[in-house]
Amino acid sequence: MYSVGRRNERRYDTSRPELHEEVRLFRNAREREKYDNMADLFALIQTLQCLEKAYIKDAVSARDYTDSCAKLLAQINAAFNLVKSSTYRDIPSFMREYYLDCPAALQRIEEGKPITVKDNQGNISKSVADVISLHITLCDKLHMDMRAKDELYTDLKCLADVLDRMSSLPPDFEGKMKVSFWVQELDKLSAADTLTEDQVRQMVFDLESSREAFVRTLG
Repeated sequence: MYSVGRRNERRYDTSRPELHEEVRLFRNAREREKYDNMADLFALIQTLQCLEKAYIKDAVSARDYTDSCAKLLAQINAAFNLVKSSTYRDIPSFMREYYLDCPAALQRIEEGKPITVKDNQGNISKSVADVISLHITLCDKLHMDMRAKDELYTDLKCLADVLDRMSSLPPDFEGKMKVSFWVQELDKLSAADTLTEDQVRQMVFDLESSREAFVRTLG
C-alpha cells in the first residue's frame, strides 16, 4: 500500500513538467485581440438577451428599453465586424459555434430594431434605428478623440438627413437644430481640420441631448 506521500508523488509526475504548464488560448498580441473581440461580442449578445427578458417582465420602461436596445444593436454590429471571417459569416453562425442560446437576442438582431419600434408605410422603424445608432457612433468617435472633419462629417450629415426626412418630428425639434448647427460648423472646416477640446465637449453634450429628446418623442 502506498503512503500518502507516495500517492501524491504518483499523482503529480514531476518528470513531465509540461503537464503543469498554463494553457494559453493565444500565442501573440494579435491572437489575444481576436479572443478579446470574440468575448466582447459574446457578452453583448448575452446582455441583449437579458434586456429582452427584463422588458418582457416589465422590469424596464419602454423608453429606457428602446434606448438601450438600439445602443446594444449598434455595438453588436460593430463588434461582429471585428470577428467576421470565413468561420463566422454572420452572427447566428457565431452563436451556434459557441452554443450561445439567446433566442430573444437573436430575433432582435435579425429584425435590427427594438421591439417597441413598429413598422409603417414610412419605414419609421429603420429611421429610428438609424437616428439612435448614428448618435451613438458619433459620440463614441468623439470619446475616442476622433475630432477631424473627415472622421465626423459623413455620419453627422447622414444623421441630419435622416432627421429631416422624418415627418413625425416637428420642424423646430431641438435635435434637428443641434445637429444642423454642427453640420454648418464642420462645413467651415477643411477635411484635415480638427475640433477644439471645447468644441468636442459641446458637441458630445448636444448629441446626447439630441438623442434623449428623440427617444422622448417615441413615447
